[in-house]
Amino acid sequence: MSAGLYIGALLSAFVVTFISMPFVIKLAYKIGAVDQPDIRKVHSRAMPRLGGLAIFSSFLICMVFIIKVSGPFLGLIYGACIIFLVGLLDDIFQLSPWAKLFGQVIAAAVAIYFGIVVQFVTNPFDGLLNLGILSIPVTFLWIVGISNAINLIDGLDGLAAGVSGIAAVAMGVVAIVQGEPVVSWAAFVLAAAILGFLPYNFYPAKTFMGDGGSNFLGFALACLAVMGTAKSAAVISLFIPVLALGIPIFDTFFAVIRRINNKSPIFMPDKDHLHHRLLALGMSHRRSVLLIYAASGFFGTVAVTLTFVTGPKASLLLALLLAVVILGADKIGMFTSDTAAKTKKAGRAETRSMGS
Repeated sequence: MSAGLYIGALLSAFVVTFISMPFVIKLAYKIGAVDQPDIRKVHSRAMPRLGGLAIFSSFLICMVFIIKVSGPFLGLIYGACIIFLVGLLDDIFQLSPWAKLFGQVIAAAVAIYFGIVVQFVTNPFDGLLNLGILSIPVTFLWIVGISNAINLIDGLDGLAAGVSGIAAVAMGVVAIVQGEPVVSWAAFVLAAAILGFLPYNFYPAKTFMGDGGSNFLGFALACLAVMGTAKSAAVISLFIPVLALGIPIFDTFFAVIRRINNKSPIFMPDKDHLHHRLLALGMSHRRSVLLIYAASGFFGTVAVTLTFVTGPKASLLLALLLAVVILGADKIGMFTSDTAAKTKKAGRAETRSMGS
């Protein structure tokens, strides 16, 4: 694809999203895709939550009409249509968690059918380990997991969209280095579509992307991550998509650990995700989002750096990064529920009162 067509595609993705947003907002109110405030949410008034339709439509138009979609890209397109539709129905009718999971599994199955498959993982003792028959379940877990991870961080204005856009740019750069120009193009188009949405979603937001948008972004990023590193035989390349999606992945992982520590159901929502903890520390809405953008950008930079670093240096870099992440998460209280901590503190205070 020529440079002019490449630039035109990126501009088209941005413009289509941006100019369609006012119409999408009006449509959200007409069909009832409105997010009502509750105890877990930060916003205090009803908000339209159909913004993901603009991002999805823009990406779809560019993919279908500007390049010849074939092979694994068909799985990306068909699967994206399924998972967006399921999310859209949830935005309007509030589907059950099992219904949403079923839709995510079907979308993942479509992607796998068209060849988007994780073929190997890192074997710490001897390079790469070919997954064989396990490649299918591992790919299911990856796609469904990332789809839900993006949804979980969609708690502040502009957060999920910005983090997804940064991850898409990082994946685009990695795909260029890995010799996957079409995957790179798709990732940059996705980032451009997200950029067109952000002026309406950044604090104070005029609209939300909804579950349709967050599930679509998670699905698209998960598929592009697999496609962008599929040809690489370097062990370290397996960590690149994990780092590019570091914020949502680590936030989800810490949520699982936290709920196990608190003996709470793993799927029970709480207000102790990264953005909640930053707000609890006294940061403003805008500053919390910008700080997470910076962290996401850092992870993306490390992911790109690892495409040029191999051997012991790469392993050392990953070990140091993991140590910093764990220490930082523990420092801001992501391993223990704030509610549980308050309960324990109240219990200790009551014990001291009874003893005095």
